[in-house]
Amino acid sequence: MKFIDEAKVYVSGGDGGSGAVSWRREKYLPKGGPDGGNGGNGGAVVFCAEDSLNTLIDFSFNPHVSAKKGGNGEANQREGKSGEDLFCPVPVGTQVFYKGELVADLSAPNARWVAARGGRGGKGNTHFKTPTLQAPDFAQPGMQGEKFEFTLVLKSVADVGLLGLPNVGKSTLVSAITESHPKIADYPFTTLRPSLGVVLVDKQRRFVIADIPGLIPGAHEGKGLGIQFLRHIERTAVLAQLIDVTADTRVQEQLTNGEEISDELLRQVVIEQFESLDTELSAFAADLHAKPRLVVFSKSDVAPAGRAQSLCETYFLERNLKTHLISSHSREGLDALIQGLASLVEDKKKPGV
Repeated sequence: MKFIDEAKVYVSGGDGGSGAVSWRREKYLPKGGPDGGNGGNGGAVVFCAEDSLNTLIDFSFNPHVSAKKGGNGEANQREGKSGEDLFCPVPVGTQVFYKGELVADLSAPNARWVAARGGRGGKGNTHFKTPTLQAPDFAQPGMQGEKFEFTLVLKSVADVGLLGLPNVGKSTLVSAITESHPKIADYPFTTLRPSLGVVLVDKQRRFVIADIPGLIPGAHEGKGLGIQFLRHIERTAVLAQLIDVTADTRVQEQLTNGEEISDELLRQVVIEQFESLDTELSAFAADLHAKPRLVVFSKSDVAPAGRAQSLCETYFLERNLKTHLISSHSREGLDALIQGLASLVEDKKKPGV
């Protein structure tokens, strides 16, 4: 399924039905008087947040959404049938913008928001009968339903946002600690949409982790796939940044040739990977940079990973960042990482924090 996280939608509430002009016609009642019924109200368009959805693709194919019109009034003071409300499912985390202003934030499952109200039904001629106007020969037309053009923006709802340059093993890590099965392959931008997974800490504790697609330098300016996914990080409580020194071409070359990798190169690679994304977070939104964060060194089963962590320990301590060394394949360090992330999430969600 193609991932769509922004879409324009044109919504129309149903028009109200017109009131009826009618006269009571019965034998022996030559002056039966007016008996036209009222028109029915038009239906409303209602957005409903559903956690089973993760894309706005339906709106890209069908951007025009209209509720049913109300029925016209009839004789014998029969009211027209009200138009049915149209319930439009959207993913949890959908924000609704009107002329650039945020008007609704559907960030909880089953949240509902009326996007366009239906028009009121018109009054039949019975309504206008008065002692001085015994035979009104007119009725009200139904009112038009509301019409709006909205922009829908999807921001994934997750407790932990997993960041890293392309091909550092984010999808593999998510697969290892959750029940999800994200797409995994050896080429850039494997993940083309945020993948959500639930991490079970114990019987009572769990958190949701989102594998944010690979960011590259310049992502906040629209390079690569980054800018359309940076917004998904805004809702997360905690960030985990994955670093893989073996993803660097210089390190790969030396490993292939059996050469000894210098401490200087390892430090350089770690700092480059960390600061490249740190800069993107700061440039996109200052509050992203301020989120609680862990730094995770992947592939502990490959010799340089553990050494790289030791070499850069002071660098990260000076920034008040804890580091974890893990292997998604051997599962080394995963339990400690899960506990560390859970603690940060729980601390962030405490009242007053």
